[in-house]
Amino acid sequence: MTESLLPVGTALWLGILTSISPCPLAANIAAVSYVSYKVTFKSLVLASGILYTLGRSLTYIIIGFLIAETAVNIPWFSNFLQRYINQFLGFLLILVGVYLLGFLKLKFGGWGVPQNLQKRVVRFGLSGSFLLGMLFALAFCPVSAALFFGSLVPLTIASKSSLLLPAVYGVGTGVPVLVFAAIVAAGSSYLTKAYEKVAKIENYTRKATGVVFVLVGIYYVLSYTLEII
Repeated sequence: MTESLLPVGTALWLGILTSISPCPLAANIAAVSYVSYKVTFKSLVLASGILYTLGRSLTYIIIGFLIAETAVNIPWFSNFLQRYINQFLGFLLILVGVYLLGFLKLKFGGWGVPQNLQKRVVRFGLSGSFLLGMLFALAFCPVSAALFFGSLVPLTIASKSSLLLPAVYGVGTGVPVLVFAAIVAAGSSYLTKAYEKVAKIENYTRKATGVVFVLVGIYYVLSYTLEII
């Protein structure tokens, strides 16, 4: 039971960590602000946050499913993964962990959603938040790319959960969004203070996750690659 819940919990935590990273967090706040500006009733801001989260989740499900299913349905690649996925995962976890700790610098600009496109989507009102969620999910920053492609995708392939884990990851990315949506509904004056607090927390949670990744990666290397434990 614990082993089956561990990948789900990991996917949820990766999603939360992704969402509170500076770049995605700023995008999420901007999205909630855009949507809340167009929503007439403040009580609907939370609903827009939920739709935004669903939009992000759908995008991650599609990407994760396509990558995982493609990997397992190519015979030679599937056989390769069955034999070497644990060895590969160990080194990858160490690499991502080192990056999260700040010892590895990668130049990855990613891409953002153009302002004019954001405004066009928001014109759809409440339903526009769903589309905006899908768009922002595609705007990968270095940290989000490392967590999604470097951690979630290998975990999805190893766990054979091409739908569940990306969906849980998507929900995780939406948890802080829902919190900010509730703050906007209560009064946008609290938004800046909340952002500053979350930004401070992100630094510690990212480094703590990096340490865990390195330790788990070392365990995988010692256990599956070197076979000494």
